[in-house]
Amino acid sequence: MHVPDGFINAPTSAVTGVVAAGAIAVSLRGARRELDERTAPLAGLVAAFIFAVQMLNFPVAAGTSGHLLGGALAAILVGPYTGVLCVSVVLLMQGILFADGGLTALGVNITDMAIVTTVVAYALFRGLVKVLPRTRRSVTVASFVAALVSVPAAALAFTFLYWIGGTTDVSIGKVATAMIGVHLLIGIGEAVITALTVGAVIAVRPDLVYGARGLQQRLKLRVNGELVDAPGAPGPEPAPAPVAARSHRKVWITGLVASLVLAGFVSFYASASPDGLEKVAADKGIDEKAEEHANADSPLADYGVESITDARVSGGLAGVIGVGVTVVAGSAVFWSVRRRRSDDTSPAGTETNV
Repeated sequence: MHVPDGFINAPTSAVTGVVAAGAIAVSLRGARRELDERTAPLAGLVAAFIFAVQMLNFPVAAGTSGHLLGGALAAILVGPYTGVLCVSVVLLMQGILFADGGLTALGVNITDMAIVTTVVAYALFRGLVKVLPRTRRSVTVASFVAALVSVPAAALAFTFLYWIGGTTDVSIGKVATAMIGVHLLIGIGEAVITALTVGAVIAVRPDLVYGARGLQQRLKLRVNGELVDAPGAPGPEPAPAPVAARSHRKVWITGLVASLVLAGFVSFYASASPDGLEKVAADKGIDEKAEEHANADSPLADYGVESITDARVSGGLAGVIGVGVTVVAGSAVFWSVRRRRSDDTSPAGTETNV
């Protein structure tokens, strides 16, 4: 759903740029509370994994494909504020290096693909977790539903922005029907990918899933034939054991290898059909004023390495480079935020407000 330059007029693009900048500023502050010894090492990896999976377009209808947006996945794994930052890092790398998503439309894309998907998905996820049984399976089910809804929500948000600042005169009702319809189908793929990923992590290391924290049931004792809570007020979560802390490395390496394989090899078999936005834009005529990307001559434009003629090698190498750059950039951002949190904590253990 990467919006190119020329779809949305300059004033609307500028406003969404301000919205995106404000949301990123708020997220940087919020991420300081989310990034701890468990999430900080994984946040950059989550961004790289989203980058890799976004290269895997899957067919959803005749002549149309879809790809992961990633807001729901990031929010559930590392927290909503950090999730906004993860997807924003991906969009920035894609726009600058791969000419995917317009630079003047960066605010539109961050607002639509990072903010809307993350906020909608995490709000729905938390609501479902509260009413479902407190089990790991419930977290996976809630992940599926939240991811499913987040995609048509993003499609609706784009339609709203196009209604305000679209550069062509088309029936907004027809655009809305087409966008929401095709992205409901894409949402199913998003939901499957999100649920499988969250389920895989929670099966191995549930403590690393931000959205699964605090779901442990209190110990019950049977007294006179009735179940009652065990005595003792619940305290803070115990610090992870040294073995658990060391195992972060295994999870990180496994995730990085998976990302490299997906981007460097599996991406060659992705669907070549236009994605949902591209298809609707072509069918409804909203791409009439689309502009060439400012970085169209980038050596990595269109996810291929310039001067390498073999499509498989070119695309695979571009994917590997993208994963590497994204994990480095993301990790730098998140470790910086994590360090800022540590710096703002006084020796007495209180946090300084700024």
